[in-house]
Amino acid sequence: MTGETAGDDPAMVATRAGRGSAAASRDRIVTLPNVLSLLRLLLIPVFLWLVLGPHRDLVALGVLVVSGITDYLDGYLARRLGQYSRVGTLLDPVADRLYILAVVVALALRDVIPWWMAVLLPLRDVLMWGLVPLLRTRGYTTLPVHFLGKAATFSLLYAFPLLFLGHGEGAGPLLARIFGWSFAIWGIGLYWWAGVLYGWQVRRLLATTPPRRRPRTQRSLS
Repeated sequence: MTGETAGDDPAMVATRAGRGSAAASRDRIVTLPNVLSLLRLLLIPVFLWLVLGPHRDLVALGVLVVSGITDYLDGYLARRLGQYSRVGTLLDPVADRLYILAVVVALALRDVIPWWMAVLLPLRDVLMWGLVPLLRTRGYTTLPVHFLGKAATFSLLYAFPLLFLGHGEGAGPLLARIFGWSFAIWGIGLYWWAGVLYGWQVRRLLATTPPRRRPRTQRSLS
């Protein structure tokens, strides 16, 4: 995942809405990291069709691998090339969330993973989206990418292909299932741990930051 919104200081729990930036590059839309994030988004319907339509499992597995590589590369290239952008701060996490949602639903429909797993992961994202209106009352729009969240996504990106490979009989699939579930359990645990941390950060923000006053023009419309 891109580290564009990440911060080492836990007090910086969100990106302030409307904050100006001296760097013009932050306003760029067409960057290599953004193209890779967009590619990951475009591969989502391709993966769903391959898994739920013709059952082209090997090709679908290749799509999973490509998606995982692009997830790593967009963050690496953003840091390496200095191609940070506001679009990237939104596009990359959205691509990750939709990717995880599509994969868990598809694998659950194919009986590769249990349905509790397909519900547990999206449920965490629903709760995270529920924090956004609270952030807006303090003039913030997004949560930063925490290292726990990045570690969780990293684990899940390994878990899904391995669980897909483990959908069969024999020593190879058995080994894939063992490693796949190991990554999945760690990934789910870290995913929810990061969610709890985000919730705690938002609670502290609400307690320490006064509500943002809206401009007169906005108040008159309500």
